Amino acid sequence: MNRDIPETHKEKGRVENPQDFKKWHNGGGSFHQSACIDPTALIEVGAIVHSKALLGANVCVGSGAVVGPAVTIGQSTKIGYNVALSNCIVVVYVTGFGFFVDEHGNMVKKPQMLIARIGNHVEIGADSCIDRGSWRDTVIGDHSKIDNLVQIGHNVIIGKNGMFCGQTGIAGSVTIGDNVTLGGRIAVRDHVSIASKLFEVDIHSTQTDLSSVNLNAYAPLFHSSIRVHMSGVAANSCVTKDIKEPGDYSGFPAVRTCIML
Repeated sequence: MNRDIPETHKEKGRVENPQDFKKWHNGGGSFHQSACIDPTALIEVGAIVHSKALLGANVCVGSGAVVGPAVTIGQSTKIGYNVALSNCIVVVYVTGFGFFVDEHGNMVKKPQMLIARIGNHVEIGADSCIDRGSWRDTVIGDHSKIDNLVQIGHNVIIGKNGMFCGQTGIAGSVTIGDNVTLGGRIAVRDHVSIASKLFEVDIHSTQTDLSSVNLNAYAPLFHSSIRVHMSGVAANSCVTKDIKEPGDYSGFPAVRTCIML
């Protein structure tokens, strides 16, 4: 999906003049002349880079993506199609937080040489940070939505259709499946896994995929017989171990809860 340059774009009281947008030489996308872009970056047709954005070497911005004012994208980051990094300050692909103690007892930085890959149709809010990988790429799956003030550590892999609310912190090397929702101010410890969301219905002890069930036909049974399970973690919770079964979780540490419809 291509997007035309807006007549005006207001950000923090400023108005961008359409005449200040130029065509980028590599890919044919549009960029504001005040943006700082490495010559090796690829900006595809239909993508827009707004004022004072910073794009490092070998960054790839997919068609239809919007890189908002003052957004910083580190080197070799891959931004998919129709990604929204607009009206925010986002640092993508910063060096991960990894150290080791040398023979003299000093803290030494571990190499963080891999990349961050942002899928298609992703939205990332203000002041969120995504660290690049050290032993595997950091990956944000297609259609995932990341709120303001979210920290995603190095080597994290997030599946499709995730939703991560403000002030959530995901430590390094976490694996999160598809369709997972994390509420506000959630902490996820390092190296744990969270199962993909699964909708299923329990009717008289027989589990059936929800997509194939006409819930209206079972409305009289809702109060006692039908349960909907999904992978979701309530606000202010802390995930300290793997979540292997779909369901709703809450608490410190997070434990499974059952919601009856």
